[in-house]
This record gives sequence, structure tokens and C-alpha cells, in this order.
Amino acid sequence: MNKTIGILAHVDAGKTTFSEQLLYYTKSIKQRGRVDHQDAFLDSHQIERQRGITVFTDQGMFSYRGSSYYLIDTPGHIDFSPEMERGIQAMDYAVIIISAVEGIEGQTEIVWELLRKHRIPCFFFINKMDRIGADVQRVVRDIQSAFTADVCDLTDALTEDGAMSGELIEFVAERDEELLEYYMEHGYDQYLWLDKIRRLIRDNLIYPYACGSALQGAGIESFLQQLDLLTVTGYSSEKPFSGRVYRIRHDEHGTRMTYIKILGGTLKVRDSINYGDAENPLSEKITQIRVYNGREFKAVERAEAGQLVAVCGLSMAAVGDGLGTLKEQAVYEMVPTLKSKVIFEPAVNVKEALRYFKILNAEDPSLNVVWEESLQEIHIHVMGRIQLEVLEQLVKERFNLNISFDQPKILYKETIETVVIGYGHFEPLKHYAEVHIQMQPGERNSGLIFRSACHADHLSAGNQNLVRHHLFERDHHGLLTGSPLTDVTVTLLTGRAHNKHTSGGDFREATCRALRQGLEKAQNLLLEPYYQFKIKVEPEQLGRVISDVQQAHGSYDAPRTEGNKAVLTGKVPVATFMDYNSQLASFTQGKGALTLTSAGYDRCHNEQEVIERIGYNKDADPEYSSSSIFCAKGQGYTVPWDEAESKMHCL
Repeated sequence: MNKTIGILAHVDAGKTTFSEQLLYYTKSIKQRGRVDHQDAFLDSHQIERQRGITVFTDQGMFSYRGSSYYLIDTPGHIDFSPEMERGIQAMDYAVIIISAVEGIEGQTEIVWELLRKHRIPCFFFINKMDRIGADVQRVVRDIQSAFTADVCDLTDALTEDGAMSGELIEFVAERDEELLEYYMEHGYDQYLWLDKIRRLIRDNLIYPYACGSALQGAGIESFLQQLDLLTVTGYSSEKPFSGRVYRIRHDEHGTRMTYIKILGGTLKVRDSINYGDAENPLSEKITQIRVYNGREFKAVERAEAGQLVAVCGLSMAAVGDGLGTLKEQAVYEMVPTLKSKVIFEPAVNVKEALRYFKILNAEDPSLNVVWEESLQEIHIHVMGRIQLEVLEQLVKERFNLNISFDQPKILYKETIETVVIGYGHFEPLKHYAEVHIQMQPGERNSGLIFRSACHADHLSAGNQNLVRHHLFERDHHGLLTGSPLTDVTVTLLTGRAHNKHTSGGDFREATCRALRQGLEKAQNLLLEPYYQFKIKVEPEQLGRVISDVQQAHGSYDAPRTEGNKAVLTGKVPVATFMDYNSQLASFTQGKGALTLTSAGYDRCHNEQEVIERIGYNKDADPEYSSSSIFCAKGQGYTVPWDEAESKMHCL
């Protein structure tokens, strides 16, 4: 049986040390590495060893009791959250590591939310039991209040052969009515209970936990036994091939490696893989299949469902692509909130540097590398300053380029506050499309949502799908700053095509003009990214922290006490708080603790100032127009947005 297990945690909770122990115990590695000794097997990159944090998602392999395990070790720092989320999509099960001393921290909450979104079943391992201040029951209470009440203790409750304690037997029975009736009538049946607890875990209905010390190796062996006993996968090699790309890397020779989770069927060297969408179908031949364990790999001729492999031969596949019979593209939640300009030394060939950055962009699509032709500049999107520092070092190591980055700037978004109807018509000679859409404010951080209330008699299903496709094929510029439009529900009301003249991108033009025309009539709103923060300081320093949060235009909850520390939580704009860590360290002499997690987008605290600084001219955007084009006497003519409604054909 093939199983992929992901290890996730807040930074410094002991995630990599835990992974090393699993690999060592199963004899996959000969000696245990340590992050602080700079010799961890899965933190193999020099940058990771120098910084003492996981930056890249890496994978190990081990065999245990007849199953092949693929172990994914993910970054724990907020700056590398997109890398962590890409790894999550390849997991069958996850293990969340929580420190018994620090408890649930900011990144732990992000990990939990992402696992719930992607429906990945998970176990908890409460680590660092060997440290002073460890309190398992406090951590369990926190899990129950913050995450789920359905947690069960495995520590002394499940034997190697699957026998359960009375407490665990009742816990499982209480969550299944038929099982509870069986228990009342016939008592406990070990095999029936084992099958049920496996199903409950797989269906995300219960979440087992155990505790120990990864550093000391305490609790690792029993946890692995329980993990093996309670996890099952149902992959079939008899089905047609399907898979998903979860990672792109280039090896030391520059060969492009496409990492695939095989979800069904088998894959052999020289097989052709189909991927891409209906408009751009692709088929390429696999020239090599590699199975990686850390930086080492073994070339194989064949791989089967449930395996993680890296292949050569896919030149155009992107992270998140479905392969074979899987057509669905993966959707990622973690997106950067900052952008920065790349600064080169005068001797650097900028076009050559752009080629290198496109390689990095293939490996990490969240970078969103953009070449600004008019400025002759490269711009990238990032999560934070640590990521910029790592990128600077990475570019030097891999491409021998000396670069730096400009001061990061905020990535703004826009939305609307009022319900409007947008009209778009596109009818130059021998072209025709008309689109009517209703636009209404969506829930915050919901993105763009499409619905159709259009009858097929008015617009065919194919053309309705075209409207939907053009709505999602790119970001749409808002009117205030030209930033991406978000949090809007768009409903297609009606539309019209011409049997003879509708072709090509006619519906793209009509849809974009309808969207823009609606924005012209709406009350527009500028949004900025926010942090969710948690600050721990001495009680006498709390007043200073509250004052700083207020000055940063943040909001906060009622302060509370944890042990001998005062704790403040709340929400604050990224723009005013991205450098607060150094400020906090200064006045607390390094003893204050700050945890920042993404809280999505909300109303901009200084909207007018930002609008004036950016200076976007909505009437001079080369990509957008709010006017419509009609045709009379064989000639197309333009009608301004505020006059277009009266000329629409569908009204």
C-alpha cells in the first residue's frame, strides 16, 4: 500500500526533527540529523541549514510493515506558506506537530484551515514533552476549543495489534449510531472497531493525538505503529492514468523535473501524458521516472497509483495541473500580499536575468514574475522579507547573479459596495456579442464568483461557458488603482450571439466591457491585506503594545494572561505592521513574541492616500474599456459607458 504522509507545524515546533526520527527508526537513513546541527536529512539545501528553517518542501521515503511511505516535510514559516500548501495537495494524511510548551501558534492555525479546505485527514503529535513547562492537557483543551472537539488520545489507548482501551472503544462507538447499538447488544469487536476508526479518520470525523519528544525519540515508535494501523488508501493501478503536478524543480544539471502524485493507473517510461485544457491540449512523452528520497533518487521504469515521482519530459506542465483523466486545476489559498522590484548590478544582462526568474516562477508560481517592458524592470510577488532574503541568496547560488530587492510594496485589491448591472456590446464589422451581468458585493475574501440566470434560449450553454471562462482567465482591473477586482458575485442575466458573425474573442470583449461598465456605476472600495497577530509580552509592556496597534490602525481583542505573560490578539494592516517584529524585539530586549498569520483582505485604512499615490487613470488603461462598440451602415462606432445601456439589443 502506498501512503503519503505530510508533516506540518508552526516554525520551531520540531517538525523536521520528528521527520528525521521516522526515517531513522525505519532505517531509511543511517543517522538522525538535527536542525541546530545543520545536518538534517530533509533540510538538505545550504540556505535551510544556515537559517535553521525549512524553506523548500522535501520528501523522504521509508517502508514499514508492507507499506511504502512518502514523507513530505513542509516549511513552517509564514513567508513560505504557498510552498507548504502545494505540498498539502499531495498528502493522503497529515501529522500536525504542536509544541507541548508553546501550544497552538499562528502557523498551526493556517495549517489546520488549509487541511480542512483540502479535506486531508490528520493526526496530532504533541511534541517537546521533555521540556520544562510542557502541558499536554492544556494543548488538548486548546485543540478542542480552537479546532475540533473530536480528538482522541492514542498514547496508551491502542496496542500494536489493534486492541483498544475502554475509553477509546466508547469514543468510537459514540460517533456511529449502528456501532453503538452493536456495542450495547454484543460488546466490543476488535476488527469492527478498527475498520470504523479508520473510516472516521479518513472522513475527517475524528482526529487522534499522541505525545512524546522528537528530539529524544520518545513516543515515535508507538506513534508510527498507530499511524500505520489507522491509515488506509484506496488507490487502484487498474484505472486509466491520472495524476497531479505538485512541484517543479530543476536538478543540478538544469533538467526540469515535474513532481507528480499518481492518483490512478500506472506510468511507464516512454508513455505519453495528456494535459492542458480544451483550448490548448498537450501531449508529451515521459523520458525518465525518478523516485526521490531527500536529494538522492532512483530511476525506475514504472510507477503506480499512490506513488510520488519526478519525471522528465513535461516541458509545459505547471504546478497544480491535472494529468491524464484528471482535468481539474488545483486552486491555492495562500497568495502573496507584497510586490518588489528586482535590483541588478549595472553589468547584469536583464533579459538573461528574466530567463532565470522564469525558471524560479515555474518552481514557485506564487512569485508571479512580471516583466514591465516600458520600465525595463522585473517585478515579483512575495509573502515577506525573509522570502526576499532567501531569494537573493538562491539567485546568487544557482545563477551567480548579484541582485537585491526594492522596498516591498503592498498588493491592493478592489471590490464594490453596491449592486449594479453592467452592459457590454461588441459589434465591429463581422463580429457580434452582447452580455448583461449583475454585479453584487460578495463576502470578504470570497474572490470572484460566477452564476448564470440566463436561459439557454437567449444564449447557448457554450456561449455562457465562454462568458464564465473570460471572467476567470485573468485578473480584472478595478477603477480606483487598477488593482485586481475581488469579492464580487457576477450573475449572467442574458446575452446574445450572431449565427454568422460571432467568433474568436467576441465574448471576451463583451464580458470585459460589461464588467467595466458595471464598475463605472458602482460604489468602488479599495482593499488591503491584513495580518492576524498574537503578541506575548511582560504585563507592564502591554500598554505600549496596545498603543502601537492603535497607531498601526489595527483592532484587538480583550487582553488575556498566559502564565506570567500578557497576550494580545487582533487584526492589523500588513502595510503598517510588516516591520513591527524588530520594534517589538527592541523594547522587550528580545523577550516579546510576535506571531503573524494572513487574515486576508479588508477595507484600506488610508484609501485616498493610496489612490493618489498610485495615480491610476481608468480612461487610459490599454487593457480595458468601459465603452461598447455598435455597428451602423457597415461601420463600427464607439458608445461611451453612460450611453451604452439605451442601445443594447437584449433590452
